[in-house]
This record gives sequence, structure tokens and C-alpha cells, in this order.
Amino acid sequence: MSVWDPVFNLGGHAVTGAELAMAAGALVFVLLIAAVVLAWRAGRTRQREALEAVKRAGELELRLAEMAGQLRAFGEAAQNRDTHIARTLDERLHQVSHRVGVGLSENSERTTQSLQQLHERLAVIDSAQANLTRLSSEMLTLRDILSNKQARGAYGQARMEAIIRDGLHASAYSFQSTLSNNTRPDCLITLPDSPLAIVVDAKFPLEAFNAMKEAKDEVAVRQAAQQLRHDVGRHIRDIAEKYLIPGETHETAILFVPSESVYADLYEQFEDVIQKAHRQRVVLASPNILMLLVQTMQAIFKDGRMREQAHLIQKEVGLLLDDVGRLRSRVIDLQRHFGQANQDIEKLLTSSQKIASRGTRIEQVELGEEADAKSAAKPALVAER
Repeated sequence: MSVWDPVFNLGGHAVTGAELAMAAGALVFVLLIAAVVLAWRAGRTRQREALEAVKRAGELELRLAEMAGQLRAFGEAAQNRDTHIARTLDERLHQVSHRVGVGLSENSERTTQSLQQLHERLAVIDSAQANLTRLSSEMLTLRDILSNKQARGAYGQARMEAIIRDGLHASAYSFQSTLSNNTRPDCLITLPDSPLAIVVDAKFPLEAFNAMKEAKDEVAVRQAAQQLRHDVGRHIRDIAEKYLIPGETHETAILFVPSESVYADLYEQFEDVIQKAHRQRVVLASPNILMLLVQTMQAIFKDGRMREQAHLIQKEVGLLLDDVGRLRSRVIDLQRHFGQANQDIEKLLTSSQKIASRGTRIEQVELGEEADAKSAAKPALVAER
């Protein structure tokens, strides 16, 4: 088979082997040309890429150099900033240390002062505690006194005697005196211009009051109140029967209550007891009330002493009036002497004025004679010239 023989038909045209070989060669040539073109383009592309790579490398080196410079500048700035920060921190730490030292010193001084003040206050507290301890012991002693009937009577007697001694003269009262019925009241007060004495009793019953204060239920309180009414009523009756003696003692007696609180409770809660005492002509008096009564008695004693000394006062007033009369007559004499002295002084002034006027005239006469002598001497001198 030759190359010119048809191989296949293509669209009614018989394709030979030579044509096929030629087509294959042309295709190979075209492919070679395409390969050369592509290789050339690839070379151009690689060359351009290489140039661009070199350019990029240069730019990268330039940027790296700039970045290195910036990094060096940043490092220097950072170093300077670190140095400044370190110096600032040192200064601040020094200032803070100084302030802390000063603050600690001031706090130490204040703490020392506070401790001293605390020590002083503790000393005051210790003293107050000692006073409280002493006061508590005294209160316990007072409670023992009030719990003992005889000691309580002595306590009330002592308070009553102190109030009366402070307010009245010793001749106006007497303690534990004996009456005509052989009873001995705690105190007798004698008023002026009266033979009757006022009786003061200081033995007030407090057992029922203490029981009422210590009661824990209503039944106990009611029982204690009933006992209180009974004890106080019986004591008031005893005072009225023993100490109210006609013609010897005053018609009213005083029952001294040594506690203001007991006196207030009695008037507030036991009005029937107070009324019973009034009917029995017995007056209950607390320390303040007794002091007020004593002051009233002071005024009575003062008025009595004034009445006793009335005749002496009248005598002294008469003598005083005589002295005033003599003083008036002497003042009149003195006034008359002063009038005469004024007349004498006026005469003396008149005489002195006359003497002065005569001296003036004498002086004027002497001056006139001297002037005449001088005028007579002048013509003689002119003639001599």
C-alpha cells in the first residue's frame, strides 16, 4: 500500500496517507511553534517574575532596613522611656517611703497619745469601779440596816436628827424626852409662846414595803399591800394614843418617812392610809417635807424672838428719835452759823473791794505826779541848750 492510497473518506473526500502525514507534520510544526512561543513566553514571564522578585527583594530589604531603623528607634525610645519610668518610680518610691515614714511616725505618736489617754481613762474607770464597789458595799450595808428593824429605826432617827439639828436652835428641840405618860418620842419641838410640843416619830414600818417590792405575783402583792395597810395603820394608831396628850403635846404629830420613794408610793397607791393618818391627826413627812416644816418653824422662832425683843426695839426707836431731834437742832444751829459766816464773808469782800479801789486810785495819783515832774524838766533842758 502506498502513501497515496486513500485511508478514509472525510465528507466525500478520500484522505490519503501522504495527506495524513502532511497534516500530522503540520500539526507537529504548529505544536512546536506553540511550544516555542509558550517557552518564550514562559521565559519572559520568568524573567519578569525574576525582575519583580528582585524588585520585591529590594523593596523588602528597604522595608527591612526601615523597620530595623524603626526598631532601633523604638528600642532607644523604649530604653529612654524605661529609664525615665525607672527614675520616676525611684522618685515616687522615695516620696512614698518618706510619706509612709512620716505617716508611721505620726501614727505612732497618735497611737502613743491614744494609749496614754486610754491609760488615763482606764485609771478613771478603775477609780469609778472602786467607787462603785464601795458604793455597792455601802448599799449592802444600807440594805442590812433597812432589813433590821432596830437598825432601820436608828437610821431614820439619825436622818431626822440631822435635819432638825441643821434647821433649829438647840433650845427648840429635845431627843428621846419622857412625857407625862412615861412614853419617849423620838423628838419634841417646842414652839415659842406655846407650852405644847410637837412630836416627831421616826420609826416608820418598812417590812411590808420590802415584801411588796419583792413580790413576784399579784397574790403576793395584794397580801403585802394588806400587810402594809395593817402595819402603818397600827403605827399611826400607836402614835395617836401614846404621844397626843392634851395640854402637853400639840394636837398633830409628825411621822417621819426616811425615804422619798416610799413616801411617793404611799401617797400614790395608799390614799386610804393617808386619810386614816389625817383622821388620827398624824402627818406623814418625807425628808424634804420635814425640812420644809423646819424652815417654817425657823420663821416662827424668828417672829417669836422679834416679839420678845419688841420693847427693846421700841426703846431703841425712842432713843433714835431723840438723837434725830438733837441732830435737827444742831443742823439748824449750823445753818444759822453758816448764814452768819456768809454775811461776814460778804462784808470781808466789800472791804477788800474798797481796799483794791483805793490802791488803784493811789497808784494813779503817783503816776500823775511823775508825769508833771517830767513835763517841768523838759523846758529847763531846752533853756540850757
